[in-house]
Order: sequence, then C-alpha cells, then structure tokens
Amino acid sequence: MTRLTALNRDQASSKSKELFDGIQAKLGTVPNMMRTMGNSSAVLEGYLNLSESLGKGALGAKMGEMIAMTVAEANACDYCLSAHAYIGTKLVGIEGEVLNASRHAHHSDSKIEAGLHFAKTLVETQGKPSSEEVKAVLDAGYTEGEVGEIIAHVALNVFTNYFNNTANTEIDFPKVKANVNGVL
Repeated sequence: MTRLTALNRDQASSKSKELFDGIQAKLGTVPNMMRTMGNSSAVLEGYLNLSESLGKGALGAKMGEMIAMTVAEANACDYCLSAHAYIGTKLVGIEGEVLNASRHAHHSDSKIEAGLHFAKTLVETQGKPSSEEVKAVLDAGYTEGEVGEIIAHVALNVFTNYFNNTANTEIDFPKVKANVNGVL
C-alpha cells in the first residue's frame, strides 16, 4: 500500500497542475512518481529541472538510463528499476540484456563499465570514493565534467529511489524487482 498520495490533477496546487500539464504534453501521461512528487511543487519542479538538465549533458540518455539502473539496483528500488527498464528499452533504445547487466555495473565496453562501477561506488561509499576510484574513472577516459555528470545522475537517482521507497509508489510500468539475493 502506498504511504504518500499520488495526486490527481484536480487535487494538485496550481503550480503542480501546471507541471502535470507539461508532463502530460511531453509523455502522454503523468507517472505515479511525479503525481506523488506533486504534493510539493518545489520537489516536482526540482526533479524535472535536474532531469532535463542532465538529459542535455555529455553522457547522453543511454548512459543516464544505465546509471539509473545501477543506482536503483543498489538501492533496491523496484519503482525506479521498472520505470528505467521501460524508458531504457522503449524510449531510449537500449537492449534489454544491456540494461539488465547495468543493474550490476556491467557492460561490454570498458569505459561504460568504469562509469557504471564509479556510480555504484558512489552509492556504496555514500558519496566518498577513494582517490584511486576517482583516478580509475578518469583513466577510463571520462573528463572531469563527465565525472561531475555521473555524480549528478547518481544524486538524482538516489533522490528518486529514496522518494519511491519511502512513498511505496504504486508501480505503473511493467514490474521489475530488485535482486536482493544476488541472482538476476
């Protein structure tokens, strides 16, 4: 059962209604996570703004979705795993096997895998990677700006993971469960 309410448009503040309208126009629907964030227009607007900014970044949409899967798995967020599995395959065009592997920071491309591993490390160390871990991601070919974007993607996804795990948001995508036992 959900613990925070996913608002209908008529229940939302004028600012949240405006944001819902923009989401509806762009996506054709307002996902439950965003409807729940709409309880605070500041929360919803902040999420949308950072998400939009990162979407224009150097890492690109595919890497952003793979980072989202890595972080969601690390935080056992079924809502985010479900949402990003759908978005990654249906909207961004990532193969299902590639997205599934990214849950555990794996990829056949060594540079991408290094970026995913760094994202996972950020979650595991609560944002305190060692100097060696930072050097490894830089040595893999990421610029300092791209490392900053990885950090920002992790922060955005930790936020949505914590939000959805706290709210127990009703999953409105094909369901994907976190791998709590180490087996996919």
